[in-house]
Amino acid sequence: MKKDCFSLRTVRRKIIMISKIAGIVLIISYVISTRLPIEQDFSFLLWLCFVTLLVLAVDYFMGRFISKPIEKLNRTARKMARLDFSSPCEIHTDDEFGELSQSLNKMAQNLQQTLSQLQTANCQLEKDVEQEKRLLEERKELADTLSHEMKTPLGVIRAYAEGLQDEPNEAKRQNYSDIIIAETERMGSLITTLLDLSALENGAARLHAERLDFVEFVETVAGRLLVDAADADYELQYELPKHPVYVDTDKSRMEQVLNNLLVNAKRNVRPGGVLKLSLEENNGMLDFSIFNQGPPIPQENLSKIWTKFYRDRNSGYNGSGLGLAIVAQILSMQDLPYGAANQPGGVVFYFSVPSVK
Repeated sequence: MKKDCFSLRTVRRKIIMISKIAGIVLIISYVISTRLPIEQDFSFLLWLCFVTLLVLAVDYFMGRFISKPIEKLNRTARKMARLDFSSPCEIHTDDEFGELSQSLNKMAQNLQQTLSQLQTANCQLEKDVEQEKRLLEERKELADTLSHEMKTPLGVIRAYAEGLQDEPNEAKRQNYSDIIIAETERMGSLITTLLDLSALENGAARLHAERLDFVEFVETVAGRLLVDAADADYELQYELPKHPVYVDTDKSRMEQVLNNLLVNAKRNVRPGGVLKLSLEENNGMLDFSIFNQGPPIPQENLSKIWTKFYRDRNSGYNGSGLGLAIVAQILSMQDLPYGAANQPGGVVFYFSVPSVK
């Protein structure tokens, strides 16, 4: 307790201690100067010089213990007022100034952390707002697209339904019923496909990669769609590796890609034309391509075929215009290169996927 009474851990005690020491030194110096065996004027002059030095010493210690710490605190506070927390207050003493410096630094650290959290939350909020706006736009686009695409099949269904009521011929009634069922199935397929594409675009549907033999996978899908097709009116050619080649990809989604590309080529090949399926290894990549003999795609339309509801007027295929859009979306989600090009006598569609050991 007594030791604490004589400590200099407070600014007040430092000031009192400096004042007492200065007063004692001043009195002692005055006594000594008056008793020196010299003239009184010279003695007074000598004491005055000593007093000047004493004042300078007191000013130095006051500046060191009070003025400079206050200046540092003020400078740090001004930076904090400008939200600049890059320079902490460097006061390492055991008095009130040291405690205030630590408090300022702690407050600056907390403020910086809070501002960083607020900035992160604000960025997330902006992303959420943009996501919500995008979803609203996609819902509006989906509703507009469905209403537009449904007009034709609904008109056909209504026309044949009305004809079905007044048609006495049983054969025609059966034909009308078959057309209504076919249009209904087409409409249902269109809605399902469009909803699937919308889920892929807005991130509601995610890909789940797995390791699979892509050569066997392509053989299975192509065999079902091309080799075993009852309506095949083309010459099928293919070049596939003789050994397994493995890739990491979403099996069901990649099956969609192959289905759409193969069906597209099959429906656009000219009667009796060549349909060539190719799978080649190239510098760690597996290059897939499907070529069909048939009319070329106008060069200015090659980039448009991947958009929703695009239909090539030169093609005899009257599909929904969603197949290639789904292909583009699935391959883009995996950062896989893809494209289409005109070749002599026909069109080739292609994409590449990295092979794995």
